[in-house]
Order: sequence, then structure tokens, then C-alpha cells
Amino acid sequence: MERYFERLMYGTRWIMAPIYLGLSLCLMALAIKFFQEIFHVIPMIFSMKEVELILITLSLIDIALVGGLLVMVMFSGYENFVSRLDLHGHDDKLGWLGKLDSNSLKNKVAASIVAISSIHLLKVFMNTESIDNDKIKWYLLIHITFVLSAFAMGYLDKILRDKPSDKEIIKELQK
Repeated sequence: MERYFERLMYGTRWIMAPIYLGLSLCLMALAIKFFQEIFHVIPMIFSMKEVELILITLSLIDIALVGGLLVMVMFSGYENFVSRLDLHGHDDKLGWLGKLDSNSLKNKVAASIVAISSIHLLKVFMNTESIDNDKIKWYLLIHITFVLSAFAMGYLDKILRDKPSDKEIIKELQK
């Protein structure tokens, strides 16, 4: 009974597979929005102000960062929690694939969130005349919270990584 239960429980990891596949639909939606924005800009390129073009460019960078974050979460999450990707013989295999464990994935996600928040904050600062000062303060506070959270997660990960393992402690005691 125990073995059956454990196999069943272990098999439930496949419930995550359609979720990761669903993230690819979000990636497709981002790509559609990206090109919708490009096609929207092209006819107005010569009449728009430089600041407007920069704000649109920052929005496109924001979309690209979120897309990269989605790819990283989809592939790393699938490999860490569902199954290995069988990509032997593919020349275009991503270099980091199979190397991100759940801790490094969390740190990369946190760093990506800080980068996305930075881009958003830059957009806010470039458009300060149309944004209420209280909102700007909230944006800044939220961004600082993201930065501090990412720093704390990275620091805790470093502390745990540098901590000697039980085997290392036993070896030292045996000497």
C-alpha cells in the first residue's frame, strides 16, 4: 500500500506539465502584444517625441524581460519538478538548461523581477509630470522592497551554500 501511494504521489508531478505548457501561451500573448506595439509605433515614428519613443522602447524591453523570465521558469521548472528534457543532438540547446536548481531559479526570478521593476520605475520617472507624487513614492517603495527581497534571498542562499555539509563536519571530527 505504501509503495502504491508513493508512486501515485510521485506521479502527480505531471500535473505541473500542463501548467508549464500554459506559460507558453502567456509567452505567445506577450509576443503578440510586443508586435502589436511595434506596428502601432511605425506609422507615428516621425511625428512622435523622443520621450514617447523611449517610453515605448522601455515597454518593449519590459515585455522581453518578462518573456525571458517565462522561458526560464518554464524550462527550469519542468526540468526540476517534472522530468528531464531530452534534447540530445540539438545544436541550439540552451547553455543553462539542466544547471538551474530550484534555489538558483528563485534567485534568477528575483533578479528578473528587480530588472522588470527597474524598467517600470524608469518609465515612471520619465513620465513624472502625468503621475501623482504619492503614486511615484509607492512605485519607489515597491521597487526597494523587490531589491531588498532579492538581496536577502541571495544572501540566505550564499549562507546556506557556504555552510559545511554533515559529511564534511564528520570528516573534520574524525581527523
